[in-house]
Amino acid sequence: MKILGIGSRINHAEHGKGVVTNVTSSAYWVTFIESGLETIALDEEFEVIEASENDVDTVSLFDIEKSLKHILQRYSDVGPAVAIADKWKGGKIILDPGQAGVQGKEIPIDTFFHKIVMVRDRVRVMEQKINSSKLEESEKIELQQYITRIYGSLTTFNVLFKGTADYFVGEKSK
Repeated sequence: MKILGIGSRINHAEHGKGVVTNVTSSAYWVTFIESGLETIALDEEFEVIEASENDVDTVSLFDIEKSLKHILQRYSDVGPAVAIADKWKGGKIILDPGQAGVQGKEIPIDTFFHKIVMVRDRVRVMEQKINSSKLEESEKIELQQYITRIYGSLTTFNVLFKGTADYFVGEKSK
């Protein structure tokens, strides 16, 4: 039995026409016009409309996506997904001004949380850039102390994070 490559076009009795989009050791992943993505056994009966001569690529879209996320997290200010604590999901922040005649504002907590995570990720990138820079050690230490104070100022927002590993951590008490 010859294994079809990705891009091969087939006609299946039940699902109709489709294109092979992935191949595993036991099945083809085929995107059909009528029924969408289906897996069919390698030895299942179907008509080959056009066989791809390419080598079978066993890397899945999931693996590519996982690799791309890893690269983005390593070389940019994109961090891993950070979860908001369940109790805050769908909530809102209400800003109620103390001055009469000024209109208040409501902000979805999810939006606010996303902004806080972006600040955290960018401060972490700045910290990495400082540590890998050609600055004098005394300058690096001074800048690192400022960053630690920034983290300390942001610990108020730790209540929003689902996991403690994502918390801001400032200067430790002695």
